Amino acid sequence: MAFLELKNVTKSYASRGESASILENINLEIERGEFVAIVGYSGAGKTTLISLIAGLIQPDTGTITLNDLEITTPGPDRGVVFQNYSLLPWLSAFENILLAVTQAFPNWSVARKEQHSHKYLQLVNLGPARDKKPGELSGGMRQRVSLARALAMDPQILLLDEPLSALDALTRATLQDEISRIREETHKTVVLITNDPDEGIYLADRIIPLTAGPRATLGPSFAIEIARPRDRKMLNHNPRFKQLRRDVTEFLLSSRRAQHTSVTKKLVLPDIEPEDLSLPRTIGRRRAPIRRHEIKRETIAVE
Repeated sequence: MAFLELKNVTKSYASRGESASILENINLEIERGEFVAIVGYSGAGKTTLISLIAGLIQPDTGTITLNDLEITTPGPDRGVVFQNYSLLPWLSAFENILLAVTQAFPNWSVARKEQHSHKYLQLVNLGPARDKKPGELSGGMRQRVSLARALAMDPQILLLDEPLSALDALTRATLQDEISRIREETHKTVVLITNDPDEGIYLADRIIPLTAGPRATLGPSFAIEIARPRDRKMLNHNPRFKQLRRDVTEFLLSSRRAQHTSVTKKLVLPDIEPEDLSLPRTIGRRRAPIRRHEIKRETIAVE
């Protein structure tokens, strides 16, 4: 059995009294130590998928298991790095990490907790920012703290929910390199959610596209057979990289085109037309507006 396995998972949300299906028939297997990237459009259900794996929400149907145990609630065996950092603003960078360590390892001594927290602060190269609060840190530094906090809990699997999407291009590239380096050092199992195919190909062992919503499902799995460490500059000249980017992008585009359809909708127009001012009129009187019954049919494209 796979280390992480999703079987026939479906998730819907109620909207205006009706059930809207977000994810349908999600099947996924990830082996221990594997880095898998799931790429898709904004609004397709990527965060819903990562929240299901994290145990923050429950599927309507299907099962999710990690290391042969079904996921029903959040737990320290899954470390999550959110897009919006989710740091406590009144705690320092070190204290944010220490709080997570304290919750994950309540029986450790104070000295051991502090040593462990400092180790992971150093791992993300934030030792000099130990006592700074989130408001004193840049966006990239805050995300490093969030990553260190998740890793310090020593989770079985690391879940990255578009952690770099809010950053500028240069900071994003730097943190991509940091994530790659840390993963090579820790050998963690990682699931990355992203809307950037290039990012997924650069970081992961496999990349899987998520079709456009609603009723999104996972597409084919593409193995990234590119040796590590990967050189960002050389990658753009790599034929395998170009082929992967083309295949993944084409699948995403075709899934979005498949969401378009034509329907016939009846439009009922008001039963009145404006007065025709070009017609003559008598003094003090105006020709009455022309009234008629009209039903107009139009064919429109909806998504």
